[in-house]
Amino acid sequence: QVQLVESGGGLGQPGGSLRLSCAVSGSIFNINRMGWYRQAPGKQRELVASITSGGSTGYADSVKGRFTISRDNAKTTLYLQMNNLKPEDTAVYYCNVVRNWRDYWGQGTQVTVSS
Repeated sequence: QVQLVESGGGLGQPGGSLRLSCAVSGSIFNINRMGWYRQAPGKQRELVASITSGGSTGYADSVKGRFTISRDNAKTTLYLQMNNLKPEDTAVYYCNVVRNWRDYWGQGTQVTVSS
């Protein structure tokens, strides 16, 4: 089992920055991929950014150049640095870990971008 707890959400201003963190605990070996998803009201959950066990990263086109995903070497904390925030970034952000090709999810953290 893997437990995920997100933090760092809140209110951000357009053009501003926020940093999300996800504490990973439990069975953290055999992790295939870690990532951040988001779900805005009335929309489907979408992949924002991911990082593989080898360190390769990927981003949704909408956040490329603005968001950066990273993790510590022990894979116990996942981060999402969000810069140049836009109102359309408003959503609940979820931490995701794929371990032995099974998905684990955090409870989500609200990010609201508004002036």
